[in-house]
Amino acid sequence: MTDMDVYVESVDGSQMAAKVTGRFEMDGNSFGFSAIAFGRIGGQNIGAKLTKKTIKEIKSLGYDIDNIIDTLQHNLVQGNINLPEGLQKESFADS
Repeated sequence: MTDMDVYVESVDGSQMAAKVTGRFEMDGNSFGFSAIAFGRIGGQNIGAKLTKKTIKEIKSLGYDIDNIIDTLQHNLVQGNINLPEGLQKESFADS
């Protein structure tokens, strides 16, 4: 798994489903992402998306894009994220 720091910038929705936007950093590079987080039915699930431009940038740096998306989604599901001031995990994720 790749080392990365994930920063959530905004969350729109509820505990059932929310759109999450933010960025992740690895090896001094920063990339934007968006994701849909689904909560209660069957547990937490997150589908992250990257733009074609971001995918191209990541591949040009020699990273495996599938590994990067898996790591990003894992960090989001596990709560390994940094939140902006004033946003609480409890507002969009089950405790």
